[in-house]
Amino acid sequence: MTGTTAPRPVVVVPVYNAAAALRDCLAALEQTLGPQDRVLLADDASTDPEVPRLCAAYAARSRAEVRYVRRARNLGFVGNVNLAFAETAGDDVVLLNSDTLPTPGWLARMAEAAARAPDAATLTPWSNHAEICSFPEFCKPAPVPDADARLRLARAAASLDELPLPELPTGVGFAMFVRRRALEQLGDFDAATFGRGYGEENDFCLRAAAHGWRNLFCPTAYVAHLGGASFAATGHAPGGENLRRLLIRYPDYNARVAAFILADPLRPYRERLAKALAALESP
Repeated sequence: MTGTTAPRPVVVVPVYNAAAALRDCLAALEQTLGPQDRVLLADDASTDPEVPRLCAAYAARSRAEVRYVRRARNLGFVGNVNLAFAETAGDDVVLLNSDTLPTPGWLARMAEAAARAPDAATLTPWSNHAEICSFPEFCKPAPVPDADARLRLARAAASLDELPLPELPTGVGFAMFVRRRALEQLGDFDAATFGRGYGEENDFCLRAAAHGWRNLFCPTAYVAHLGGASFAATGHAPGGENLRRLLIRYPDYNARVAAFILADPLRPYRERLAKALAALESP
């Protein structure tokens, strides 16, 4: 698939404060995107004055086509993302947390995977901190790899392009491809139920699966993830009331995830990635 070209989704970066993480994320985007790529920076009325400066500076210098929008008031993650969905109407998107570090080729490989699987509503890449899509250990966060290690991980992941795209019980929202046709059929994230954030992407993925879409793993792309920084300033945390609401709607959700973890269908993929990585690291 590396020789194919696929339409690039719009990279949507929901932003709220966390200026240090955002600075690193934008620097990584500058290194990994080109003139053919489009980015929407959706600033949810950040209170840190450094954030609009960083966004404006990136938009001015980037090789990619960058649009920076600042909300008139804070909408919360779900409201901000839903408005970004509307602002990118007609396009597939990748929701990219502002505390991530994309690696070379990541967006093209996600687009290629999406082209391979037109019934995929979502796709999730590898990361050090991505729950069921984590590497090197399953469901266990690892520190963010250094720059050289991230480059090797990107090259190793790219070598897995002949592997099938396994199905996930849910996508993981740190760097999640979302297909526009699925959005048009299913509607956007459920702000009425999930409020300002957490659980909304799981709900979307489960709605998608119920309508015949699939949520797939993209083994050829790697995006490092700090974890937590993009929500730290809001005071929100995983679980709690939103998890209760998710379980009311999908009583078998925990069982689905537990069955996936027990079966661990990504184990051969982690082993292949580890082998490819070791080959790159050997003298």
